[in-house]
Amino acid sequence: MNELPHQILEHPAEPGWKVDFDAFLETHPDLDTLEVVLPDTNGVLRGKWLPGKALKKVFEQGVAFPYSLFGLDVWGREVESTGMHLETGDKDGVCWPIPESLKLVPWTERKTAQVLLSMYDRDGQPFPADPRHVLENMVERLKSEFGVTATCAFELEFYLFEESEGDWTEQPKPLFSTHLGPARQNMYALSDLEALLPVVDDLRKACEAQGIPADAAVSEAAPGQFELNLHHRQNPLLAADDVVLLKRLVAGVARKHELKASFMAKPFVEWPGNGMHVHVSMEDEKGNLFADPDKGPERLGYAINGLMKTMPEALLLFISTFNGFRRMQPGSYAPASICWGYDNRSVALRVPASSPEAARVEHRIAGADANPYLVLTGILAGMLEGLVQKKEPPAPVTGNAYEKRKKRLTPWMDEAIDAFEASKLMKRAVGPEMHKVLTEIKREELNEFGREISSLERQTYL
Repeated sequence: MNELPHQILEHPAEPGWKVDFDAFLETHPDLDTLEVVLPDTNGVLRGKWLPGKALKKVFEQGVAFPYSLFGLDVWGREVESTGMHLETGDKDGVCWPIPESLKLVPWTERKTAQVLLSMYDRDGQPFPADPRHVLENMVERLKSEFGVTATCAFELEFYLFEESEGDWTEQPKPLFSTHLGPARQNMYALSDLEALLPVVDDLRKACEAQGIPADAAVSEAAPGQFELNLHHRQNPLLAADDVVLLKRLVAGVARKHELKASFMAKPFVEWPGNGMHVHVSMEDEKGNLFADPDKGPERLGYAINGLMKTMPEALLLFISTFNGFRRMQPGSYAPASICWGYDNRSVALRVPASSPEAARVEHRIAGADANPYLVLTGILAGMLEGLVQKKEPPAPVTGNAYEKRKKRLTPWMDEAIDAFEASKLMKRAVGPEMHKVLTEIKREELNEFGREISSLERQTYL
């Protein structure tokens, strides 16, 4: 672990953070390994494994990582055009533990703890290209500009595969895909959950051990596809933390059972992709803005209109991978047009059936492989814009939205990058540093995929 200068030994978190590790050490004096975890711009988890005895040092001195970690592409390569690498000397920042994120890792053989980190500069200021700080800034804007907070909950879809020693160049077969008769979706099948009872049990126990508020587990709309729902959090940062840690947990538990969990947005042409649905409401000192008997429906409409208006320019925050845009193709089971509706799963913005107190918007666009901090930043920016502009949305869609003539979201990554880059509203939402970094990373990733010759091209033109 790199030594850090003495001038940065003051932890920037709120008072009382030391209780986090003091109590943990008393309960687990035999800790073998400490895993420190830092999500990068793509939501890929970077970090280190340290000896368990380093726990106190991590909480007292932080952990050194280069700022350039946030300038890596999805393959972990430096993107020079971000301006974050050797041209700056590739300096280190200091990462501090996020309070209350220190938990045991129940799926490992050796006694291991895990703690989530966030990046600060040497003066103790939040590093502006850390996605968690980007969301934190948006949360502060909601408070200062409109006097509201947000309550959020995520739903996360993933596939399970038999673990393979291959390179995954061939299309894998999801669990339960070998069967007699026609292809089956087996949606909400208890039999599929029962067939994986040891895995489901370990997922539940691991969530309990790590304090991740997971709720329902369901078999989804394809063989081997599942969904885990998370409880609402009144703190958007904690809601996004839950997603980061849940994805790590699902992958770890699956690996323990010789399975591979994948959050890839669109693994199959013929089967639904993996989405990340987000439920959001907003509150002031009187309660849920959307539940007020007089102004609630009007405010909900304003928020929906803001989300619809900003959707094209914010799309790169919701769908940030080359594969993710394949969910935008027709017949992909993902909402592909800019529309909303009541209790309608074919629209981009769904108002679920609920009691007035639970009135909220379900944002259904993001892929499961997106960065949850940036997804929430884009959603909150759209809702804030709507509440400020106070304009009513168009009429809600009834019936099948795929059959309606509505403005479509682009299925092309280059168009989403261009719209994001040109957007002043998105630049303000994520900050100029993240705006530049994300644009440059995504352009380089798109260029890399463009340099790859597909098997279809060879089959067609050779």
